[in-house]
Amino acid sequence: MPADFESRFDVDLDGELPENIDEAALKRMETVAYILDESVRVPGIGVRIGLDPVLGALPVAGDLASAAFSLYIVAESAYLGVSFTTLVKMLANITIDVTGGSIPYIGTVFDALWKANKRNVELALDDLAEAAETDGSGDEPDSAVEIPVETND
Repeated sequence: MPADFESRFDVDLDGELPENIDEAALKRMETVAYILDESVRVPGIGVRIGLDPVLGALPVAGDLASAAFSLYIVAESAYLGVSFTTLVKMLANITIDVTGGSIPYIGTVFDALWKANKRNVELALDDLAEAAETDGSGDEPDSAVEIPVETND
């Protein structure tokens, strides 16, 4: 990972994030996810919840407001260069969150447990680390590929 960036979530990346990644964007994404999914520890049981289940207690409007905040993480991820496939997975997580959260009574508990925003940040970080490894923008220097050519002299 870039020297200054440490994820607040337990993210086990397969590779390194590119050195030129916008760390401020990553921190903003993690802050939004933290506020929505894990900002408050529930006393006695040690589970962390955020504003998502609280917003979800307001029928329809709360779930739509939560979805709008969640879409911010997807927009930042697109800005950072996350792949289309990962963006679709992130949108699916938000759809599941809004659908599950809109169920009366059960929806609030679902919102507290699903944590779509945290999942989406983890997806984005994994995708960015994987892309850095496959496109050669990681730590290894660029090297030329030598192709032997036989000539008939």
